[in-house]
Amino acid sequence: MKEPFKLDSRLNLCASFVRKGVKVADIGTDHAYLPVWLCKKGIAISALACDIGQEPLQNGLKTIKKYNAENMVATRLCNGLAKVNDNEAQDIIIAGMGGETIAEIIGDWKFSKNRDKHFILQPMTKSDELIEFLYKNGFEILKQSCCRERKIYTVMLVEYTGNIQSVSKEFTYLGKLSPKENSLDREFLQMEIRNLENKAKGNKEYKIIAENLKKEL
Repeated sequence: MKEPFKLDSRLNLCASFVRKGVKVADIGTDHAYLPVWLCKKGIAISALACDIGQEPLQNGLKTIKKYNAENMVATRLCNGLAKVNDNEAQDIIIAGMGGETIAEIIGDWKFSKNRDKHFILQPMTKSDELIEFLYKNGFEILKQSCCRERKIYTVMLVEYTGNIQSVSKEFTYLGKLSPKENSLDREFLQMEIRNLENKAKGNKEYKIIAENLKKEL
């Protein structure tokens, strides 16, 4: 099917992690671009465009109507996943928020630990806090990659395994990235190292983490 419109690099990477033939929920929807695109491309069979604010949902509704997707995409006013039922979404996209907010949304949803769910997560900040939360609560990163859209972003595909793990501080910054093989992964890690070195002025622990991460470049 012809693309209804082109996604930017960030949303396109999120879309690439979505399974074919699933129901999708886009949390904190961005004008409903991603759910409309996924449905019109025949990847998702239906989608919920969810947001805590009325204005984003009104913008989303305009996109849905513009591309004649009313029979596939619905808007829903809710905080995180609070009003999304178990049978309404198999792949859940949470993009464009801080890592701590994403962790809170996953932790608050009573269906998060259903093993058929996939989470596609794109933290804008504090990805280390998100990764630490995931592994402490029995989730695992299946794959992770980076893209460039004005700056470097990382997207991770996550599912619940029940295997609770304590991971190293270095892993919370590196995750499943491959900086030695992928230039964008390397740029993302270099950015994280610079942030750690700035923090190291007040805490030597960050300097040690930064030095260890440099070995991964």
